[in-house]
Amino acid sequence: MFADTVILTGNILGYHFAVTLSQLIYLAIAAIVGIVAEFIVGWRLPLGVIGAIIAALVGIWLTTSVFILNIPGDVVFYGVPLIRALIGAIILVALWHLITYRSWGRRRRYV
Repeated sequence: MFADTVILTGNILGYHFAVTLSQLIYLAIAAIVGIVAEFIVGWRLPLGVIGAIIAALVGIWLTTSVFILNIPGDVVFYGVPLIRALIGAIILVALWHLITYRSWGRRRRYV
C-alpha cells in the first residue's frame, strides 16, 4: 500500500518518469548492502556510495535472476532478499579488487 506511493513525477526531454517509495527503499537497501560488502572485503569501490549502490544492485540482479541462489531462511525486506544481495555485492567488490589490484598494488605511498 505505502510502497506504491508516488513521491516524484516529471518530464525530462520528453520522457515521463515517476519515483515511487518502493524504488527509494530498494536503493536504500542497496546502499546499506553495498557499504557492508565494502567493509567485509576491506576494499573501497570508486565513486563512493554510488559505486556501492551499483555493486549491490548488480549483485542483487546476479544472485536473484542470473545465478539463482536458494538460501533457506533468507530475510526478504520489501522484496529484496538481503543475504543473497549481500553475497552478490561481496562477490562484485572482491572481483573489482582482484581486477584492479595490480594498478593499485604497485603504487608507492606518498610521504
